[in-house]
Amino acid sequence: SIPVFEGLVPDHNKQIFGLLFDLCTFHCLAKFRLHSEDSLHMLDEWTTELGRSLRNFDDQVCKVYNTKEIPKETAARGRRNAQKSSTEKSKGKRKAVDTEPAHKSFNLSTYKIHALGHYVQFIHLYGTTDNYTTQIV
Repeated sequence: SIPVFEGLVPDHNKQIFGLLFDLCTFHCLAKFRLHSEDSLHMLDEWTTELGRSLRNFDDQVCKVYNTKEIPKETAARGRRNAQKSSTEKSKGKRKAVDTEPAHKSFNLSTYKIHALGHYVQFIHLYGTTDNYTTQIV
C-alpha cells in the first residue's frame, strides 16, 4: 500500500512513509503464528516505535490539515439530529439541523490504539490468536 501514498502529501512524505512502515512491521510481527522471546522483544520494540510514529503523525501532519466529515457522515448526523429533535417534547421553535460537515481530527485516545501497547502481554498470557477460539461449543 505504500506506493499509493507516494507524492500524495509531498510536504509530509517522510512522516507518512515512516508511519506506514512502522504499521506494516508491527502488523507482520503481531501476525506470527509462533513467537519466541526474541520475536516478542522485537514486537515490543516496534510497538514503542509505532507509538512514536503515531504521535509524530498527530503532531506534525494532522494539525496542518483541516479535515471534515464525509457527506455520508454529515447526512447520518443530520438524520440523527432531526430524529432527536422530532421526538423531544420541546415548546417553541425547533432548533435548525446543522448540515455543515463537522470538523474531524485524528484521535490517539481510542481503545484500538491503546490496545496496541498490550499485544506482547496478551501473547504471553494467551498465546497467538490461532491457538484459541471464541466460538461457543
